[in-house]
Amino acid sequence: MAKTLAKQGIPATYSYAGRVDNPRPQPLPVRVGGFGGVEGLVGYLRDHAITHVVDATHPFAAQMSTNAIAACREAAVPLSALTRPSWCAQDSDRWQHVPDLEAAVAALDGPKRRVFLAVGRLHLEEFAAQPQHHFLLRLVDEPDTLPLPDCDVIVSRGPFTEAEDRALLQSHRIELVVSKNSGGTGARAKLDAARALGVPVLMIDRPTLPQRTELSNVAQVLDWVAHSGVNLGV
Repeated sequence: MAKTLAKQGIPATYSYAGRVDNPRPQPLPVRVGGFGGVEGLVGYLRDHAITHVVDATHPFAAQMSTNAIAACREAAVPLSALTRPSWCAQDSDRWQHVPDLEAAVAALDGPKRRVFLAVGRLHLEEFAAQPQHHFLLRLVDEPDTLPLPDCDVIVSRGPFTEAEDRALLQSHRIELVVSKNSGGTGARAKLDAARALGVPVLMIDRPTLPQRTELSNVAQVLDWVAHSGVNLGV
């Protein structure tokens, strides 16, 4: 999205939450950090004369998405969401669906297992409630502290291939994969690998958000911008 906007000369700002130490460089001006809730975002939209907002946050960034919906409504700024299609189980998948992180933690009750915990570093603390398991963590950044007493950490940035993730699951003797339903292609290799190896998956469903315009690719976003009736100021 950022590359397309830059190539077409559409003025835009790329906003990061600031949760990754070394984010990928972007071809647009970048801001990092929160806005200060709905009120702060409304102020930012008005102060910077923002004409459109495209919510391209992670599907589980529910608070930011909810704030964006409310702020854009208050500031009368059109909003759309560039969303990744959800993953759907195939015939040979062994998925157990849970509605949220709390339910995922509860589902891990029981004897020790070797678990690939693919939920990101921000939610490790919740899984400390199940310390009997051996956890494999793959993180973008080296963690400062680890709340899990028995774990292996791999610091690496995707996308990954099915072959790579199949080798990972085999070498660590993984018995269960825990994953958010993030969708898209960049992180699905672990699910393809789990299917190939017959490893069960504990799949955390996406949070429910207020109604909004949802688009699935960059071309749809550009068409939405062009037909929104708002002058881009190019």
